[in-house]
Order: sequence, then structure tokens, then C-alpha cells
Amino acid sequence: MRIEEAIKQKEFIDPYNKTVVNLLFTHSHIVSNQSVLFKPFGLSPEQYNVLRILRGQKGTPITVSSIQDRMLNKMSNASRLVEKLKMKELVLREECPNDRRQVDIVITKKGLEVLEKLEKSVYNFNKKIVNLTTEETEELNRLLDKLRG
Repeated sequence: MRIEEAIKQKEFIDPYNKTVVNLLFTHSHIVSNQSVLFKPFGLSPEQYNVLRILRGQKGTPITVSSIQDRMLNKMSNASRLVEKLKMKELVLREECPNDRRQVDIVITKKGLEVLEKLEKSVYNFNKKIVNLTTEETEELNRLLDKLRG
């Protein structure tokens, strides 16, 4: 569906305005659909992002501020997300031995199991929602990288 139809707008001021609106609308579309995918696991897309960051650490602890720096949505409250994941026993919070003001975060076995259960569903979701050929997907990635400069 064209963006004009989706938001019921006849035309845009210019193609740059249309692109920004299209990107924002597409982001919202993806996040809304992701929420449905993660809901049975009691996760939000942001919590899923934190778990993926922690899995990428391969057992090496990371601070909340480092998690925040690596998150896709920089407006997310990493401390609150980590606390919710801790309550679900998906992460551990431990006082940093080198700096008692810092807290180290690691993913638990249960957290890794949740990601493993989600892996195939996320792959299928991504492929379905992107709805492009491999070549088109690679070109879109190249263009988005260029857009961010």
C-alpha cells in the first residue's frame, strides 16, 4: 500500500518530506507487528533488543549505560527494561567488582532459551514484513546506511 493511501494524504510537499513520513510510518508498522510477535513471551521489542545485546556479549558482563548506548531506540530507559527482565529471571544484575557504583548485567540461561524459541519466528517475521527480494533488501540496506550518512 502506498503511503498516501495508508495515511489518507493526497500529496506531499516534496519527495524528502514523503520519505521521512514513509520511514516514520514504516517504523511504527514494524514495531506494532513486533509487539504482537513478542507478546506471548511477555516481552516488548525494547526488552527483546536488550536480550539480543546481552546474548552478543557471550557471557561477558555489560553495564546498563553500555546497553543504553547500543540500543536501537535511544529513548528507551535501559535501567527500567533491565529491571523488568530481572523480574522475569531473564537477566542477572550484579555489583561490578571494580566499581561499586556500576552494575553488571548478564543474560541468564532462561533468557537465552527465550531467544532461541523466538529465533525462527523472528526470522520468518522479518522476511514477511520486509516483503522484498534478497537483492532489493540489500539495496534498501545500502540506501538506509547512506541516508544515515
